[in-house]
Amino acid sequence: MVSIPQGAWPRHTNGARLPPGTRVYAVGDIHGRPDLLAAINDRIAEDAERTRAERTVLVYLGDYIDRGEDSRQVIELLCAPADPDLERIFLKGNHEAMMLSFLDRSMSCGIWVMNGGVATLRSYGVRFGDFGDLPRDTAAENALRDRLRSNLPEAHLRFLGGLRLWHAEGDYLFVHAGVRPGVPLQAQDPHDLLWIRHEFLGSRLPFPGVVVHGHTIQHAPEIEKHRIGIDTGAYLSGALTCAVIEEAGIRFLQTRDV
Repeated sequence: MVSIPQGAWPRHTNGARLPPGTRVYAVGDIHGRPDLLAAINDRIAEDAERTRAERTVLVYLGDYIDRGEDSRQVIELLCAPADPDLERIFLKGNHEAMMLSFLDRSMSCGIWVMNGGVATLRSYGVRFGDFGDLPRDTAAENALRDRLRSNLPEAHLRFLGGLRLWHAEGDYLFVHAGVRPGVPLQAQDPHDLLWIRHEFLGSRLPFPGVVVHGHTIQHAPEIEKHRIGIDTGAYLSGALTCAVIEEAGIRFLQTRDV
């Protein structure tokens, strides 16, 4: 595991403001990589200690589970106590939404499984192959759901159920996927906040603030006038990125596989 030196990333400014004395760390999509999560948390702690702010906020942008091999350990790390001076905000990603929809019976497991859910099931000790092809509303699918629920610690279920759709700090809006252009924040469709991609990424219409988001993988952090994308594909690339937003502008921390 290596960390990219802070000086390797240029500092960006866009005129947006935070509340006075506030610094925000925003972490992109983790996708079942507890090793990268632990490493970026260490980088954040070191950075916060070295350059203290009056108020420090850490926002995780969702997609903690699926694809990578140890979603359970990722959730365990996120549930663990943290520095009481660090305000932690946990947002929901579309992958957590799929898992929760499967658990509450509002969705068949098929879409979730095709999007990396097998790795999450495996991390909770559930072998997908034990339950057949799992067509909708079959006894096999119900058995899979019951097995997952019985293996899911209550603390993990509470964590998943308490995830937020968005968080705002000054002129910055933190969401998982993005926003519907031209729509006020309070009127945004939750589905868009979790899933939107092309209509958001290609829009030149105004957004309700500078949007800091994950969901769409880029080789490096993507900086546009009204949005900052920080999903660098941790489960594929081995690179997990954190945006550091403060009065002086925007910089980045990153940790990656050797």
